[in-house]
Amino acid sequence: MPTRLELNGIRKSFGATQALREVSLSLGPGEAHALIGENGAGKSTLLKILSGVHQSDDGLMKLDGEKYHPQDPMAAQRAGVAMIHQELNLAPHLTVAENITLGEEPSRWGWVDRSRQRQLATEALRHLGAEGIPLDAISGQLPIAQQQLVEIARALRSKPRVLVLDEPTSSLTRADTEHLFAVLDRLRSEGVSLLYVSHFLEESRRVCSRFTVLRDGASVASGNLSEISNPELIRIMVGREVQDLYPRSARSMGENVFRVQALQGIEKPTDVTFSVRRGEVLGLFGLVGAGRSETLRAAFGLDAIRSGTVHLGNVDISTRSPRQRWEGGLGFLSENRKEDGLMLARSISENLFITRPGDLVRWGFWHPPSEHREAQAWMKPLDIRAHSHSQSVHELSGGNQQKVAFGRLMYHDSQVLLLDEPTRGIDVGSKVHIYRQIDQAASGGKAVLMASSYLPELLGICDTIGVFHRGRLVALRPTDEWTESSLLAAAVEGGEPGSSAEVPER
Repeated sequence: MPTRLELNGIRKSFGATQALREVSLSLGPGEAHALIGENGAGKSTLLKILSGVHQSDDGLMKLDGEKYHPQDPMAAQRAGVAMIHQELNLAPHLTVAENITLGEEPSRWGWVDRSRQRQLATEALRHLGAEGIPLDAISGQLPIAQQQLVEIARALRSKPRVLVLDEPTSSLTRADTEHLFAVLDRLRSEGVSLLYVSHFLEESRRVCSRFTVLRDGASVASGNLSEISNPELIRIMVGREVQDLYPRSARSMGENVFRVQALQGIEKPTDVTFSVRRGEVLGLFGLVGAGRSETLRAAFGLDAIRSGTVHLGNVDISTRSPRQRWEGGLGFLSENRKEDGLMLARSISENLFITRPGDLVRWGFWHPPSEHREAQAWMKPLDIRAHSHSQSVHELSGGNQQKVAFGRLMYHDSQVLLLDEPTRGIDVGSKVHIYRQIDQAASGGKAVLMASSYLPELLGICDTIGVFHRGRLVALRPTDEWTESSLLAAAVEGGEPGSSAEVPER
């Protein structure tokens, strides 16, 4: 098979840090190729080299047999390599038509030819089966799925030979994901080569035929996805056997320690009642916008409620502030670690200890020796990989950032953990570590309430699973009474109008 994109011996260092030490892969015309690896394996650096953001220190890249060495993103685009980033790069204040033609605006007599601009934008959207997106809509006001299609339409305007996609489904619903897959199938059939990055192995198998695994900055395996199992892929990714993807220790259920009663948010949730026991992991599932996240935020006091109560133990905390709920033993992990969960410019130790700094203060001042001692004691069991505890969090990979955010709850010794999408956007190795921390918390007597859109992890680590539909909790059953198909059916179909889940007394 002819080669569209070829990489041989790519190396890249940043000071003393060697981000890429030996990366090689090949991509054929019309091929979809999965780039797989843990956070910190070097994927982001490689994508930046491909898209012209960084230049490699050594190695050779070829595009259709010609040497390829872009000096900037525009050069990469002109050569035929387009990039769809995980964090969308649209100009949010511009219209759809303006974004699609951005940088290549058609002109007439020195002015933008608006008629031609609309024609080009219409053709680009029609090519994706997305002609229903209004050309005059402000891009930043569109749903995420439509914004992503606008970005793909813009990328296709340059008629790329290679389209690189970095975690393209991380913010999409299942229906939007399937639409995206159909678009990618169409592009591939037209000869466009796809380099696809995703932490979801099932997704990679749906889109791609071949794979390359990066580990510690080097390509360590390539082959056909049909010829390798997920456990073997995971073993190659992390460099060791993963005995149990969903660890589960013996758990002893105790008394109800957290309860919401008839909870009614401003819009969602709607009349939600449930309780969580010590030693229990209770999972919440539902389609995007069904009310899972809104329930957790209302329970932690981040969103206002119209009515209902929240009890921590025997104490009504419904009117308490989030800070008071922290102090009472209720911990919260946001689904958006970068905007809500972490202080990115601050150090690892500051992020870990900020909610309980008393142990690190002497005579009213921060005590560096205590900080160093505590950081050393916590970073190792949390498996936070960094140069030191003083490193800024924004310099860490996504998986290590999530470990810091989760570690704060452990250090604070929260007795009830509210976890909103605790493994979103992180690699398999980091997921296993988070799962192990959740299991240890539950087996140690803590209560865990976890919202997730990833069915395998809910079925793998939860004792009980509840399903949300249009703001209501419509089903709540032990995990062994659920399957993936029954969970999806409950989330899509819901219950009878006005119904809510029957919550047994326990």
